[in-house]
Amino acid sequence: MKFISVRDFRIRPGDVWKQLKVDKDIIITSNGKPIAILYPVEQDNLESSLITLRRARALLAMEDIQKEAVNKGLVKTSIKNNKILV
Repeated sequence: MKFISVRDFRIRPGDVWKQLKVDKDIIITSNGKPIAILYPVEQDNLESSLITLRRARALLAMEDIQKEAVNKGLVKTSIKNNKILV
């Protein structure tokens, strides 16, 4: 996984595109903190890439909701291996 600053991304976008082909994922940082993930797509896989990204976001959102519910005592469960156990 490669990290690149917003500044470097702005100054040398051509280098970033070349590096993206090699590393597949690049983390964009601002003041040393990650702010975005740059992921290569092609016209053939654009739709499936978007679907995969949306599923991953939904999964992360559900995990956050589950953890918050457990922390607030709204459910009597525990979380183990990313699954809620009743």
